[in-house]
Amino acid sequence: MSKDPKPTDPVAAARRELLEGVGAEIADSFPGITRLGGQVVAALYLSDDPRSMDELSSELGRSKSNIFANLRGLEAAGIVERRRESGARYDSFALRGKYPDVVIGAYLTRLRRVVADKRALSRRALEMLGDAKGPEADSLRDRLNTLMRKYDRFAVIFAELMPQSEGPIDLEALIDTLPGTVLKAVAAVAKHALGLAPPPPIGTERPSKKR
Repeated sequence: MSKDPKPTDPVAAARRELLEGVGAEIADSFPGITRLGGQVVAALYLSDDPRSMDELSSELGRSKSNIFANLRGLEAAGIVERRRESGARYDSFALRGKYPDVVIGAYLTRLRRVVADKRALSRRALEMLGDAKGPEADSLRDRLNTLMRKYDRFAVIFAELMPQSEGPIDLEALIDTLPGTVLKAVAAVAKHALGLAPPPPIGTERPSKKR
């Protein structure tokens, strides 16, 4: 009679699931960072202390060169920071803040930069187009004006609703401090904007359009 297969260690299985899930999340959200980079983030989150590159390489079973390449990307994104403890011969690495707050902050910083870049791009293209006449020029001008208007609106959201400082963003604390009526109003407006609900009740304040 064959023996039953060895049962899976639930702790190891749960840890592996988290590593894989965070790996996919980070890779999908930040260009230049692979799934391994996301696994580094998860490993640092699960660790009580900063980890050296050798420790991360051993724990994740990947070469130090691959670990190093992803650590550089994570540093550039503002997710990971490098440390050198007193008397230590090698650098160690830690998250710049709590997870997932640090990832949310880095993603919003990246998105804010994308919006700023696209606003500048739209303006440059319009300046290059100048007073050009004709159907093709008019069509391009309309599209560029539409694009600029949308990105200008996105910039207003970042300026008025999102913190301007770079770094971790504790959305849990932010949501917990907002009155329930405010959350419901924001949710109603968002659902309407996405086509998932009718317009908010009359009296809900809406941003005025520039003329």
